[in-house]
Amino acid sequence: MRPLPLALDLLRLDAAELTARLVDIPSVSGTEEPLADAVEDALRALPHLAVDRYGNNVVARTTLGRAERVVLAGHLDTVPIAGNVPSRLDENGVLWGCGTTDMKSGVAVQLRIAATVTEPNRDLTFVFYDQEECAPHLNGLGRLAEVRPALLAGDFAILLEPSNAHVEGGCQGTLQVRLMTNGGRARSARGGTGTNAIHAAGPILARLAAYEARKPVVDGLEYREGLNAVRIDGGVAGNVLPDACTVTVNFRYAPDRTVEEAEAHVREVFADCDVDEFTLLSARAGALPGLSHPAAAAFMEAVGGRAMPKFGWTDVARFGALGVPAVNYGPGNALLAHTRDERVETQAILHCERKLRDWLTRPAREPGHRPGEPRPD
Repeated sequence: MRPLPLALDLLRLDAAELTARLVDIPSVSGTEEPLADAVEDALRALPHLAVDRYGNNVVARTTLGRAERVVLAGHLDTVPIAGNVPSRLDENGVLWGCGTTDMKSGVAVQLRIAATVTEPNRDLTFVFYDQEECAPHLNGLGRLAEVRPALLAGDFAILLEPSNAHVEGGCQGTLQVRLMTNGGRARSARGGTGTNAIHAAGPILARLAAYEARKPVVDGLEYREGLNAVRIDGGVAGNVLPDACTVTVNFRYAPDRTVEEAEAHVREVFADCDVDEFTLLSARAGALPGLSHPAAAAFMEAVGGRAMPKFGWTDVARFGALGVPAVNYGPGNALLAHTRDERVETQAILHCERKLRDWLTRPAREPGHRPGEPRPD
């Protein structure tokens, strides 16, 4: 019989202690099953929740018939361990270990809310998913969106990614292209008989260096776009003029652009650079902040502070694609994620739990509308 490291008695621990227990269950991407088993067992012991399991993804829901539904989501996996498991609590109340920030502290907050907020003012869905820290096509939230989208239905979603307990609205889109210039090979001693493809890439690099990034305001948040070369390849040998050069360019764009608009913009930027081949390598849409939604406005009022734009791409975009406005909000500093010195202040974990609890238990105002999406059976 498998052990139950997250049995109901452990859910009575505070969120900081629970984070330490979660960190001590290794769950590098692709090995989440023991942790998913433990999460499922703990949630099935809570009578107010209906629990579904798909692979190593666990979804628990209240079915109270509230006028709004909020989704709280977090991934179970971590990057490879760097000698930083088991967890360690220092004398300053800082918890060290792989996943402390990204994002087992957020998962602990989810579990605490799931266990203790039995009569929330909004129906709640808790999503614990696998393989976020690896190839996008393996992402558990993405797979749920494809095969069980009804489980993710809601009016508003919170992804408990580390954000220093500040609300980060939506996220940028990301697009990557490869630009190729062609030339003609020749001996470097007789350079005039060939065409140097690396030299031909000069206008591309000049255009990137001179690029002025747009700073649009979306839902009151100012996003910064960025267009940058992230790789350059070319060269045959030390005595040969190269006949091909490729420049890989990454475009981080504001969520008011579609993928198609972002690609069209990049093509326009390099339209007169004599690019021989333009190849779209990857593209992911961003997510609008959706802060004007009543549930989002109530959340902002409860947690306080000023919302900020999310620079970078997160899984809030997967909710955006389902028509669910979403924000990032969780304990921990994202700059410490994936590092050997990953750590989180225990007070930050408790702060996030307290803010979410206050929001979900205060008397709800009369909502402006009822959810439009069908509820899961």
